[in-house]
Amino acid sequence: MSTNPSPRRALVCGGSGDLGGAICHALAAAGYQVIVHANRAPERAEAVVAAIREAGGQAQAVAFDVTDAGATQAALERLLADGAIHAVVSNAGVHDDAPMAGMRVEQWRRVIDISLHGFFNVVQPLLLPMARARYGRVVAVGSVAGQLGNRGQANYAAAKAGLHGAVKSLAREMASRGITANVVAPGVIEGRMIGENFPPERIREMVPAQRAGKPEEVAALVAFLCSDAAGYINGQVIGINGGMV
Repeated sequence: MSTNPSPRRALVCGGSGDLGGAICHALAAAGYQVIVHANRAPERAEAVVAAIREAGGQAQAVAFDVTDAGATQAALERLLADGAIHAVVSNAGVHDDAPMAGMRVEQWRRVIDISLHGFFNVVQPLLLPMARARYGRVVAVGSVAGQLGNRGQANYAAAKAGLHGAVKSLAREMASRGITANVVAPGVIEGRMIGENFPPERIREMVPAQRAGKPEEVAALVAFLCSDAAGYINGQVIGINGGMV
């Protein structure tokens, strides 16, 4: 019989997408009660919740805009009223690609606002409750673009590289409280996000493994980092990219 009658809770921001949904399923399979976040597509979050429950897991959906600090704070307060949140996965992000010479200010700001400011808005209010519990797992979904750069993605690469630096700093600040903070940095992963920008022939040129990764492969790494077994892994940017880096 388990010594912990109430399961740990995990919030997955951007949990309604291809990668986010896979992460939610992996965390639920690992025993977490999963809070599936969405913004503009709450029905997709509800679909992920339904699938997790059908498989025997525990999940609920929540919707808010991570770029709105006030709305995010209010949503988190409601969630914390139901109990501690032990793990948070910052997976909210968008592409809005263009060469920097032709990039609009709005493109630059939107991508950074969601990936980087959204990370702060979600994670910062959860840190002191985690510290009081002396347990926490923070995982940010970065990108190989934040390590290498990528043509047409100066905004996206800047946002993800910023995440990498923020997480490394956070790990140093919170490690003594039993909180780890790490980045998972995927390369080319199957799903809607790669679209027409990565046809099979381009993937074969870019990726030594000669294929795109699967969302489930990334999700397995995230779930491990949220486990007790990963308690001494902290402040790392872990690539999962088929050998690109």
